Amino acid sequence: MQQKKYDVLVIGELNVDLILNRIDGFPEMGKEKLADEMTLTLGSSSAIFASNLSALGAKVAFLGKIGKDQFGELVIESLRQKGVDTELIIQDETLNTGATIVLNYDEDRAMVTHAGAMEHLTPQDISEEKLAQAGHLHFSSYFLQPGIKSDVGTMFKMAKETGLTTSFDMQWDPAEKWDLDFRNVLPFVDVFLPNRQELIELTGQINISEGVKSLGASNIVAVKMGSDGSSCWQDGYENIEPAFVNKQVVDAIGAGDSFNAGFIYKYIAGASLKECQRFGNLCGALNTTAAGGTTAFTNYENIMKTAKERFGYSASPLAHGD
Repeated sequence: MQQKKYDVLVIGELNVDLILNRIDGFPEMGKEKLADEMTLTLGSSSAIFASNLSALGAKVAFLGKIGKDQFGELVIESLRQKGVDTELIIQDETLNTGATIVLNYDEDRAMVTHAGAMEHLTPQDISEEKLAQAGHLHFSSYFLQPGIKSDVGTMFKMAKETGLTTSFDMQWDPAEKWDLDFRNVLPFVDVFLPNRQELIELTGQINISEGVKSLGASNIVAVKMGSDGSSCWQDGYENIEPAFVNKQVVDAIGAGDSFNAGFIYKYIAGASLKECQRFGNLCGALNTTAAGGTTAFTNYENIMKTAKERFGYSASPLAHGD
């Protein structure tokens, strides 16, 4: 097989997160609340996924759109520090880099997002030549990217025809319309990565089992269930893996994206589906041991050290690109 420049090409949204912790109550109109802690950091589900996958040891590139501003420079520098190749990121002087205000309350949170440049990524920004540099394509946050929404199926089809494996995490729909034409998209997706509530909302079904059946997909469907672990489906068969329990959660920002990173890290290395799922659960739990979505992921050795100390998990490093 021809050597690829990247293990994974991530296409998706880019923004920064302004995270407020230890807030003295919920916001009320006309009143002011105080937060004892504030962090400005790399945000966006796609970027958290890319950063953590790179920290695990995969060769990762990112294709997205940001403004030529201070937030944009923070995005670029943060990705580079995690080893993510940023040469395919487009900086547009006429646009602002997106930002999300995150209000953290224990294991839950409220968010307000200005989409900015991420709304302006279009199919014209994605070529077969760019796709061909990678072995796997991951796309995330479908509902936050109107410039590409109607062409997602075409993008995945082009990726498959170019020889890539593919994964897709649609994320939450802020408008709650759930207008994803999954029957024309999922045939070109190898791994679909919704969480439990997103799957139920998308399909209009009452539980995971009925939701997966209604997708009519022959691919892998890995459903994130938070503290209940994950449910993974292939060819009508379900495997449930329990969560790794962290009794001292710092916050849950990016836990689902870290599950994705762990799952795809093992998937592209040819691991069994069960091990992909179990490692995804582990990475989701590791995410909650530090603030924000990427802090817990420094490099493979440190990640595995924490995994063993906190969760009793041990594994041998996987080589990529051999």
